[in-house]
Amino acid sequence: MKKIFLISGLLILSVTMGFAQKFAYVDTEYILGRIPAYSAAQKQLDRQSKEWQKEIETMKTGIEKMYKDYQAERVLLTDDMRTKREDQIIKKEKEMKDLQRKYFAPEGLLAKKRQELVKPIQDDVFNAIKQLATEGNYAVIFDVASGPVMLFTDPKYDKSDNVLEKMGIKN
Repeated sequence: MKKIFLISGLLILSVTMGFAQKFAYVDTEYILGRIPAYSAAQKQLDRQSKEWQKEIETMKTGIEKMYKDYQAERVLLTDDMRTKREDQIIKKEKEMKDLQRKYFAPEGLLAKKRQELVKPIQDDVFNAIKQLATEGNYAVIFDVASGPVMLFTDPKYDKSDNVLEKMGIKN
């Protein structure tokens, strides 16, 4: 009997406390899209990515030409010459793959550049959200940009513009 009262009391307490909590949501894509430094960083990352991709495409074209030349001359080559040319082609392919990893792997130069340029801006947004949550006594602030987590949102609880305001950005 005591257990039933205890469980009932805890349930009533948790439901009561649940109704007392304040919730809000923000759209970090919306916020980041209105920060000029973020847009500039994204453009810089896109430019760098295109340059590196062009470099890799140039290497790939060179490798394809080497292979076509090899195929055309293969019948005229000795076994040693064939092996040497095949090794050259394989070596170039490995260099291209290594370069792709160097630039585009999860720990590659593009990821490091993104970390360097975008992370400070994301940290500023997070700190503004944290400050807003503390000042507004919000128990939870959801991010609607993270995916379809919420089925319905009332625009009056959208605090995205408040975050921009905290960061000193006019909307």
